[in-house]
Amino acid sequence: MNEAILNRCEELMQKGSSSFYQAFRGLPSPRREAVYVIYAFCRMIDDSVDEPEQSPYTIHEIRNLFNLLEEAEGHFIWPALRWLFTSFPYLDKGPFFRQMDGQLTDLTITHYKAMEELEHYCYLVAGTVGEMLLPVLRDDNGADVAMNGVALGKGMQIVNIIRDVGDDRARARRYVPLELMEKHGYSEQDWANGVVDERFKAIIHELKAAALGWFRIGMDRLDTYPTESAFAIELAAAFYSTILHAVERNDYDVYTKRAFVSDELKLEMLGAIVKRYPMLAYQASRTAVS
Repeated sequence: MNEAILNRCEELMQKGSSSFYQAFRGLPSPRREAVYVIYAFCRMIDDSVDEPEQSPYTIHEIRNLFNLLEEAEGHFIWPALRWLFTSFPYLDKGPFFRQMDGQLTDLTITHYKAMEELEHYCYLVAGTVGEMLLPVLRDDNGADVAMNGVALGKGMQIVNIIRDVGDDRARARRYVPLELMEKHGYSEQDWANGVVDERFKAIIHELKAAALGWFRIGMDRLDTYPTESAFAIELAAAFYSTILHAVERNDYDVYTKRAFVSDELKLEMLGAIVKRYPMLAYQASRTAVS
């Protein structure tokens, strides 16, 4: 495989998600490069909907080219994906198509009514990523822990939704379910006005509880993964769950403030987690924030 192509995928991940990049770059090759490719493709799918003017393809074009992957040309992602599926024979195309289905819903569904609808959306756009990663992070197809991988992805997506309330509102999207707002007496006009009060905090608390519940399921059975993979998953989950603490530090103002995890805090989490993986001291040091 052309090293320059895999480097392009790595650059996209490093630029697009420092938390994921820091968590997974300590994996051994070729698992590490496979994660880069999966991230790069999912980023392309997401950008085709959220930032179409910056995307080389529409989502429909991406779907058509992926469907004809063996012949697809014109972008580095296609040979990268061919390498991915050749290198990891347990990998299935199904989650990739479902990921595209999820992103397509953003073109037609911009406001959610029920938690059940939101959970399905979270599965499509993030639970599927868990399904993609399992055959890469493990030595089997991940079927026995598929539920855990999906749950972790859904939990991370709920964190994204909490963090990005303001950005999504600017795009005229409301992922916070109406039934949850009505439960706490919080109106759509309150949402439009960016009201942060006890009602809104109660809504965020419920979403946070859902996310943490999925994280607990997602972290179950880490002992069945190769050690390096288990370490990467635990570190990624720690980085993501800490975003919720940052939301609290901002007094739940997710309309005008973006919650983020500082490099110093990431280093603290790294130090705490690596103690449970004493054999990975060298690999862990490579994930340190520079």
